[in-house]
Amino acid sequence: MTGTRRGFLSSNTFGSKTSSIVNDKNENTKLSGKIKQVIAAWPFMNAGPKWVPHEFLSNARDLGVSGVELFPVEHWDILNDYNLICVATKSHTFIRGMNNLNYHPECFFELEKAIEITSAAGFPNVMTFTGLSDTSDQPKGSKVSQEEGMKNCINGYKKMVRVAEKNKVTMILEPLNSKISENMKGHPGYQGDHIDYCIEIIKSVGSPSLKLLFDVYHIQIMDGNIISNIHKYKEYIGHVQVAGVPGRGEIGHDQEINYRAVMKAFIQIGYTGYVGHEWIPRKDALVGLKEAIRICDV
Repeated sequence: MTGTRRGFLSSNTFGSKTSSIVNDKNENTKLSGKIKQVIAAWPFMNAGPKWVPHEFLSNARDLGVSGVELFPVEHWDILNDYNLICVATKSHTFIRGMNNLNYHPECFFELEKAIEITSAAGFPNVMTFTGLSDTSDQPKGSKVSQEEGMKNCINGYKKMVRVAEKNKVTMILEPLNSKISENMKGHPGYQGDHIDYCIEIIKSVGSPSLKLLFDVYHIQIMDGNIISNIHKYKEYIGHVQVAGVPGRGEIGHDQEINYRAVMKAFIQIGYTGYVGHEWIPRKDALVGLKEAIRICDV
């Protein structure tokens, strides 16, 4: 990776500068910047329009967002060219997670690698998952009870927070819905499918280097009470992701979540982290992103 990210970040505090969005007439419209918005790479690079890295970053820059997330590490060297950061880094799979002792070596290795490269870049977060409760179809797989899975997660994360604290990086634990079986819209068998389960793990570990990834899409499907849960768990929220319900598409006006109200709730609790657009476009991706960014710009 060329250059130093820390120098870049010291002069551009995450999302602190006034953002702008290009409207349909290619005129710049200022965003309030109260919500620091970023765009997830995979829905737009691997699905939807299948933008190549430079195209994805160029569009993100032109839309005026604060950065991107889940952007492939092998392309981080071009982020500087677009004045963007990557606010969430991939690590281990959501299938083979920290809930199963058989996968602790794999999780430790992947997390440490992600934490170190994230720290070196000056970026804030690394993704992590509980894993599935039954991995019998995986190498070294087995079934793990809810109680055993929580215990294994707590013990595993207590070890990994030492690495994260040392590197000044936050691991963000994501609840995933287990109700929907359609690919990338739900994850049947995922053990940390309820917000309370993940929060209990985070509380037990007791480190600011392990926080909750508040994925509004998944939490709405499993637990609902989005605004109440935002206020209830405000001190544990380290990152936010959004998508339309139902369907994990655009967050427009044809789905059940009132995202303007949700964004106002995050402002009310003093949330200063990032909000990632992690939805799969069903129509023109740029049109959908422009609308979604305006909705969240409260």
